Amino acid sequence: MADLKRRIEAMEPGSEERKMGVREWRRLKRIPQGSVENGVIRSYLEWLTSIPWPNSTRLKTRPFLAAARAQLDADHFGLEKIKKRLIEYLAVPSRNGKKGVKGPILLFVGPPGTGKTSLGQSVAKALDRPFQRISLGGVRDEAEIRGHRRTYVASGPGLIVQALRKAGRGDVVMLLDEIDKIGQSNFHGDPAAALLEVLDPEQNHTFNDHYINVPIDLSQVLFICTANTLESISTPLLDRCEIIQLSGYTYDEKMHIARRFLLPKQLQANGLDASQINITEPALLHITTRYTREAGVRSLERAIGGVVRYKAVEWAESLDGTAQTQQQEGTSSRTSVSQLKEYKSLVEEHDLEKILGIARWDGEEREREERRGVVYGLVVMGQGEGGILPVETIAVPGSGKLKLTGSLGDVIKESGELALSWVKRHAYDLCITNSRTEDPLKFPDPIDIHLHLPAGAQKKDGPSAGVAMTCAFVSLLTGTCVPANIAMTGEITLRGRVTPVGGIKEKVLGAHRAQVTKVILPWANRKDVEHDVSPEIRNEMEFVFVRTVREALEAAFGRGTLGWRGESLLLESRL
Repeated sequence: MADLKRRIEAMEPGSEERKMGVREWRRLKRIPQGSVENGVIRSYLEWLTSIPWPNSTRLKTRPFLAAARAQLDADHFGLEKIKKRLIEYLAVPSRNGKKGVKGPILLFVGPPGTGKTSLGQSVAKALDRPFQRISLGGVRDEAEIRGHRRTYVASGPGLIVQALRKAGRGDVVMLLDEIDKIGQSNFHGDPAAALLEVLDPEQNHTFNDHYINVPIDLSQVLFICTANTLESISTPLLDRCEIIQLSGYTYDEKMHIARRFLLPKQLQANGLDASQINITEPALLHITTRYTREAGVRSLERAIGGVVRYKAVEWAESLDGTAQTQQQEGTSSRTSVSQLKEYKSLVEEHDLEKILGIARWDGEEREREERRGVVYGLVVMGQGEGGILPVETIAVPGSGKLKLTGSLGDVIKESGELALSWVKRHAYDLCITNSRTEDPLKFPDPIDIHLHLPAGAQKKDGPSAGVAMTCAFVSLLTGTCVPANIAMTGEITLRGRVTPVGGIKEKVLGAHRAQVTKVILPWANRKDVEHDVSPEIRNEMEFVFVRTVREALEAAFGRGTLGWRGESLLLESRL
């Protein structure tokens, strides 16, 4: 009781929290100690006095920008653009530790395993602030955020206040993990709507928890949210966050991460040191390319862990055999790696199949063929990793119809119809027909075109396959092949324009992994390549930016390969 009174007196005079504390303290003294209400009030006062109020804690500031850069570089390899953005945001609180400076609201969006959660921990270390993580996955009750009212039995404050109490300081770095997986609105309330006040710098200085019932200042808290996708996050919530995209790692970055972080971590976890296992560079590259297929590095870490555990078993068996031999010979000296003749510390590429089994991916995307009617497009898969996808077309006897297969959505089906309409409109210009009135699918013989996108079990949608479909139709009807080292993406319009698409960095990285040397992209996406794609990849690949379908055809087939009948007129409808 004396400790409660001392903490109430330490609060700022005249503040709301002190007034509430004094009022409840006077009620507590009038109520007998054996009553239920006495325990309720006492529990409330303990929560009220344990929250870091502005007068009870002092914000700590120190020169830290150099340390922040060093901390981010020590914990994460690559992600240079992300680190630059973080340093820009962290520089504002470092210049002024006053109460008026509001903490930014950052939202890290990216595939699993790309380092979103660990980036938040690194920021907290660089700032020398306490770190608190709140997992929002599956939270479906608004009271989890705002707390329960004191009228309920065993009520308590929400997750935000609980994190503040654990941290003990008002300038905590608070990570709201998996914000895209928060429960939807139901009869318990909408937890995503409750976060609107928490994540608004203009409102969160007076955050009201239902249990505490006193305005709490969250303006000094640095909120960092993480998500795998933006589709399930409400628009008002997205408007309050500064979105920072984290894309997948290149194979070169994964190799560095494996050497610098993953392998030492697995060695320590399995009781080995660096002298007892040596994975060669070709073996590590084989693990990265053939045994894992992801944007992050979690599967890579599991594969490396499998290799380390296999060598740990070999080491233990060799150690037992050597100890038994020494016991029979009557010697008891310390055993080194060189003395274990049966143990081989080197792990080479041909050893991996025995250790990890048959490779899950055999590099089929690299074994492409140059064939009539087949073009390679660029896609972004569900895990956030880019890749190439063959667009296959064949002509079969029929009545001039288009058949689309491969688990396609409505938008990608419309792209196929758009592409065929453009090809029909310019069939005479491409020397496919002898007059502008002839249908290339009905003259000289009626045919159907069947377009397929493997694999059939994977759902596919989006408008970015328009350019690839157009090139596939032109290749099929003219007999000219597109080289297998070319991949393309872009949305098309009926007028023959090529409009921008998303996921450029992921698509370019996927093309680079598939050893594609020439990529055809929309002209409006050239800034994405300059800003998001590393210079090493830009130097190894040729990028062609196109504004129209005709430019895309010339880039894909080669200038002068298709026989154009003069300049075709571009007709526009104007209202």
